[in-house]
Amino acid sequence: MDSANIKNDTALIDIRRIMEMIPHRYPFLLIDKVTDVVSGQSAIGIKNVTINEPFFKGHFPGHPVMPGVLIIEAMAQTSAVLVVHSMGEDAEGKLVYFMSIDHARFRKPIVPGDTIHIHVTKDRSRGNVWKFKGEARVNDTVMAEATYAAMIVDS
Repeated sequence: MDSANIKNDTALIDIRRIMEMIPHRYPFLLIDKVTDVVSGQSAIGIKNVTINEPFFKGHFPGHPVMPGVLIIEAMAQTSAVLVVHSMGEDAEGKLVYFMSIDHARFRKPIVPGDTIHIHVTKDRSRGNVWKFKGEARVNDTVMAEATYAAMIVDS
């Protein structure tokens, strides 16, 4: 996509619109909104972490920490919203399957009360396969990062 065709969308993609765009639902819908979308390039997902999350009951009792795999899943969901936004309404409701997860690093624990800013950037895409770099930040501190590839398929 050339720079003349890049569309900056400063409007907020709220939870209702996210639920139109991707098929995830509670308790596995892990993002609350998406901001700073640059079509075909990048976006920032927002996740407000609360003690009411179902995974905190067992991970870890007395010392609640958001599981790393769910942080990566939140990155993927943010990326899926970016893909649907970039591809248009024809992509709404399609499934996005992980193909690979590489270079995952968990630097600091994410705990109840944190607000995660999930920065995703498209590395490349070919057909229905997209590759991304994601970072989960709390107060501008990188808490986790990964690169991953996903395939978009009809549901």
